[in-house]
Amino acid sequence: MPINTAERARLKADHQGLQNWRAWGPYVSERSWGTVREDYSEDGNAWDYLTHNHARSKAYRWGEDGLAGICDRYQLLVFALALWNGEDPFLKERLFGLTPDQANHGEDVKEYYFYLDALPSSAYLKYLYKYPQAQFPYQQLLVENSRRNRQQREYELIDTGIFDDDRYFDVFVEYAKENTHDLCVRIEVFNRGPEPAPIWVLPHLWFRNTWAWETERQPEPILRMHGHDSQSLCLVADSSNVAPLGNLLFPYKLDNYYLQTDASSQPLFTNNETNQELLYGVSNESHFVKDAFHRHFVDKTDCVNHELTGTKACIDYGMTVIEPAGSKVFRLRLSNQNPLDQPSHSLSEVDEIVAKRRAEADEFYAAIHPPKASADECLIQRQALAGMLWTKQIYLFDVQKWLDGDNAHAPPAESRRKIRNHHWRHLNSMRILSMPDKWEYPWFAAWDLAFHCIPLTLVDPEFAKEQLWLLLFEQFQHPNGQIPAYEWEFSDLNPPVHAWAVWRVYNMDRIRNGCADREFLERCFHKLMLNFTWWINKVDSEGHNVFEGGFLGLDNISSFDRSERPDDGATLKQADATGWMGMYCLNMMRIALALAKENPAYVGLATKFFEHYTYIGSAMKNMGGRSFQLWSDNDGMFCDVLSYPDGSYHRFHLRSLVNLIPLYAVERLEDNWIEQFPLFRDNLLWCLRNRASMTQACMTENKCSAGDVLLLSLVDQEQFRRILQRIADPDEFLSPFGLRSLSKHHADHPYSFNGERVQYEAAESTTWLKGGNSNWRGPVWFPTTFLMIESLRRFAQVYEGEMHIQTSEGAHDLTLIEMAADLANRMISLFARDASGRRAFYGDNEKFQSDPHWRDCLLFHEYFHSETGEGLGASHQTGWTGLVASLIDEWRR
Repeated sequence: MPINTAERARLKADHQGLQNWRAWGPYVSERSWGTVREDYSEDGNAWDYLTHNHARSKAYRWGEDGLAGICDRYQLLVFALALWNGEDPFLKERLFGLTPDQANHGEDVKEYYFYLDALPSSAYLKYLYKYPQAQFPYQQLLVENSRRNRQQREYELIDTGIFDDDRYFDVFVEYAKENTHDLCVRIEVFNRGPEPAPIWVLPHLWFRNTWAWETERQPEPILRMHGHDSQSLCLVADSSNVAPLGNLLFPYKLDNYYLQTDASSQPLFTNNETNQELLYGVSNESHFVKDAFHRHFVDKTDCVNHELTGTKACIDYGMTVIEPAGSKVFRLRLSNQNPLDQPSHSLSEVDEIVAKRRAEADEFYAAIHPPKASADECLIQRQALAGMLWTKQIYLFDVQKWLDGDNAHAPPAESRRKIRNHHWRHLNSMRILSMPDKWEYPWFAAWDLAFHCIPLTLVDPEFAKEQLWLLLFEQFQHPNGQIPAYEWEFSDLNPPVHAWAVWRVYNMDRIRNGCADREFLERCFHKLMLNFTWWINKVDSEGHNVFEGGFLGLDNISSFDRSERPDDGATLKQADATGWMGMYCLNMMRIALALAKENPAYVGLATKFFEHYTYIGSAMKNMGGRSFQLWSDNDGMFCDVLSYPDGSYHRFHLRSLVNLIPLYAVERLEDNWIEQFPLFRDNLLWCLRNRASMTQACMTENKCSAGDVLLLSLVDQEQFRRILQRIADPDEFLSPFGLRSLSKHHADHPYSFNGERVQYEAAESTTWLKGGNSNWRGPVWFPTTFLMIESLRRFAQVYEGEMHIQTSEGAHDLTLIEMAADLANRMISLFARDASGRRAFYGDNEKFQSDPHWRDCLLFHEYFHSETGEGLGASHQTGWTGLVASLIDEWRR
């Protein structure tokens, strides 16, 4: 049972509807430029439609961005940090990065920022941004990365020399809630350099533009001065004349909010309106537009509203010169309580409230860390979870409105209607969603989100359950049952891991909190049945229970794009798709049996999914009566097969995760456990007796300490052993840091098909298939290794200590549970300090490895170099890489 802490009490009150601690949170993206939602182009080239250079001047339609931003639940009012060092050509208001066409390995953020701490209720949040003192090298990053080819490394911000001699600022932002609608903000800026250095700290407060998009402009909210005395300055954000937010089942309006800060500061005002004159050569409706603060400071233009009113405001503390090793603190307070009515409600309390919530965060995580975790592993777990909590964002998107346009007088180009997502007009979101990344992916991805919910359950099980339900909710799940994949193309296919996540989160919550949330399980199960049916009808084209599915999230793992149908009428029978579906059946069977404990009607559904699993298991080795199967005796693994209309076929002898995924479909049924379901037991026994030709391909009877047990697996013991030998071989799949996505065998033995070849690449991809930073040709990924660890643990419960695997690395053969533990430890070692004090994922970056101001600021990369452990791809994908928090939890108890 969880230990009662102040944060647990807040979460309980929030869940019971007694308080609303989630009313404000870090729901603001670090980047909204270049996203699909903001793209109204004719050709669908989102990256070029609204660029980083345009972002400071164009009002967003579907969501704001900012540094360390927070906002209300529906993002009507936003607070975020902005900075200027007196040298940069732009105010630093949002993160900069390169687009796919500008970089040699795909899109990439070129900034250093860290999510250091967070509580689930957002009662405490801590963020760090490292801001250079010299001019930010925008052009240098662009030119050098564009010059490099795919065989060369990416050129990063630290490579420019901008941080030499420590000439940068550490900007820490802390948020602490006194209550649900009262937020204290503490910004502390440290000069790490050898000389005094100037900085302008410019917190922004603004309303999201909800008024300028319809055919007729809507009433606008207003920001204005509220008070200014010797102690403090106060602004008021007043939306009283604005109608309640539409598109909801209930009225939603903001209270008036008051922003207090130091009396010596100066408020600046403008409007959150597009600078149409600059971007399009059209006259502005207002003289005061979105980029006014940029022009005020950088261009020295008189463009702010001296009437001290607008829809966007900025607090100007003036130029602050900070001495070497010195710091300066800036304090603000944002609240729905009028400080003029409550004189005690002052800035003097900010430090005390921040310190109190910081101590409560220490208390909260002390109760979560497992007892055998080292201090360093506790730090890793806490920052992983903090990153996941910071990456909760408001996802605003009405696809129908996006396709048709808001303004009847200015509809989007007709071509847009067929570029993407035109089958998803029902999708309508105003939800808080867990995102993979607040820069590279300021939108959800279906299979990423399923993995996010595992570590999130450690800190906030109600939020994790809500996330899993949302993708099954009517305004997300397609009427035909498909779960939306990701924003770039909702109709694409991600692996069907949602049922696995629902079942796992349900059990984590049940065990930890002592209460089974049957309502959650049952609600999800009904919608998952629709999704399962969609897979059966749409992804099994010949009805043989062998599935296609396309790329299934593994991007460039093949020699060709598996999402594209071959021109010659052939179909690709996929080992991974079929393995995923076997796993899906077993997950649904277990859920149905859990529900059958209270409602026997679910026994029939458990039997249905058990039988469907046997069909799949049999088909993988029979292919609907054809002369070939997915299992290859020569390879000792399952393989993809290309089936031609004339009955011939081609087997792909390519050793990759595709071959290993069938191991994820594993479950056990103990005789003494299934006695409580006599009808299910009878149907199972009937199958074993009367469909032996099918069941022998995917289930075996065993004895273990729990008694007689039926192992449901797509491999028999000998096949399992053969696959394990490859998994445990350092010259094949076993990396020092987890499982390689492609066997190292293909380093010296590339695989070719139709003139295209696949070669083992330990680091970034040298091909552009599915994007330059989508590399499944060697690097280690967290989600796939995590599932393999889970599978090994399930097999170990049946085989116990009787199966040992020879390894060339160990002093003795490993049992299955030792193999699972070994893989978990390898993954944890990506982040943990080794004997020499170095973290593998930092690679050879000495600044990160040894500098006291960098070495404990962790990044959670998309994937990792399979030989060195260096972090690669997106640098803030705490999404599924946050699974390291779960590995620490499960293997340090």
